[in-house]
Amino acid sequence: MKILKLISQYSTLTHRRPLKKFQLESKQWFSTYREEPELTDLIQYIDSLKNYEKLGVPKDAGTDSDDGFDLRRMRRLMDRLGNPQSNFKSVHIAGTKGKGSTAAYLSNILRSEGYSVGCYTSPHILSIRERMSVGRVGKPVSSKTLNCLFHRIKQSLDDAILLEHGCLTHFEVLTAVAFTLFAQENVDIAIIEAGLGGARDATNIISSSELAASIITTIGEEHLAALGGSLESIAMAKAGIIKYGCPLILASDAGIRIAIKGISAFKGRPSQSCDLIIQLDHDFQLSIELCDLNLSMLGTHQLQNAVTAACTALCLRNQGWRISDGSIRAGLENTCLQGRSQFLTSKEAETLGLPGSTILLDGAHTKESAKALLETIQMTFPDSRLAIVVAMASDKDHLAFAKEFLSGRQLEAVFLTEADIAGGTSRTTSASVLRDRWMQASRELGIKILHDRMAECRELFEDKFICSTRDSEREIIVAADYSLSDSLRFANQILRERTQNGPGILVVTGSLHIVSLLLASLNM
Repeated sequence: MKILKLISQYSTLTHRRPLKKFQLESKQWFSTYREEPELTDLIQYIDSLKNYEKLGVPKDAGTDSDDGFDLRRMRRLMDRLGNPQSNFKSVHIAGTKGKGSTAAYLSNILRSEGYSVGCYTSPHILSIRERMSVGRVGKPVSSKTLNCLFHRIKQSLDDAILLEHGCLTHFEVLTAVAFTLFAQENVDIAIIEAGLGGARDATNIISSSELAASIITTIGEEHLAALGGSLESIAMAKAGIIKYGCPLILASDAGIRIAIKGISAFKGRPSQSCDLIIQLDHDFQLSIELCDLNLSMLGTHQLQNAVTAACTALCLRNQGWRISDGSIRAGLENTCLQGRSQFLTSKEAETLGLPGSTILLDGAHTKESAKALLETIQMTFPDSRLAIVVAMASDKDHLAFAKEFLSGRQLEAVFLTEADIAGGTSRTTSASVLRDRWMQASRELGIKILHDRMAECRELFEDKFICSTRDSEREIIVAADYSLSDSLRFANQILRERTQNGPGILVVTGSLHIVSLLLASLNM
């Protein structure tokens, strides 16, 4: 409860209100975020290409096999553009989880030292510009800069697409645009996040002479079919970014000591106070001691990502890059990302029509990330009850994800809903399918749940039912509906009634796409 008092100005706990008949009318405040008009030509152009984020990745596409992505066409495209990736040093990041956070930490460390940094990540939350940041500040590339660049190289892109018989993809062209942007802006170094796997990923055209370091964060069972069907094949795909003679940073090492000492408020946001001590003596020595480090991105997994970024910074320092301990601290402390353990402000909660609610957004979509999210909540709000709203892509392990949440001790209600994936519906999992997976998970775990279809679930708000849900041995409510707005309001109402005067958190999770949809509604 200490954190709640410290950050009461940031977000407010759910509180008891007189019970009123719940209003079922759905406010239509969710809509697809539209890019800036200046980017219309670029967006229409890349949207005309095959987009595997929207369609789903084919079987074995990320493996080193005849079915894998063809890096030769990416090399031909970059040759046509003058190989801009040769104009700067790069750090290449692969892994199942933690790539984006590690990239953000490392980019901010280098910017704190005064370097001009290019950073390329995916996916984006609201605007495609978020995938490319450039310069010493770290803001997304401007619409004007991106638009001018696109029109400058459009003829080369047209010629390449014609030469490749239309086989160039959305991600390949966007990666080429990013590399060209970084060369144009004369960055000192670029931080590049691999899209899928590593070996056959479009970003893996970086040669050993252009590579400052490779990072592999974690290995997990995501994109199994696309990466060969086993943890071993996934690891092989990730290892494809390793280059001879270039340093490799892995996500853990025995010479690292870390500890989370507590939760407080730092620069107006919840933060975890940590000690981070690195004493490594391998091919070369890496050493730093950062006590009372304040990280705005919460959880042990984010501290591990910070360690990986710090080790990489030390490795670069050994290569001759000027990076002080102070810059490492400043870069880590100044990093935060939308949709990663993000608490909405009380004003934002009110904008959503949920005044007085504590709302947490997190793009967790795997068993491992669900576990990390629950551990973060347990650490920061140990006494709080949870209601969660979930939307997921079709290629995720819905059953394992559900089991992680159902195995926790804080869950009151689950509302399964839908969100377009990468702007399309082909990878969206229907709310009813998700509901079936949660029911299966509850049976396999031997956990009793109260489930029904949303139309019937609306009856849950009758006085006698809500009174019955306050029993100490109450069941977890599981319901499904395509409407995100309805799901949020139902989940919030049940949480209020079940927690009485106690703390409660409304969690929106399952994918960055549902997070994007909700955040977009705050920008309308």
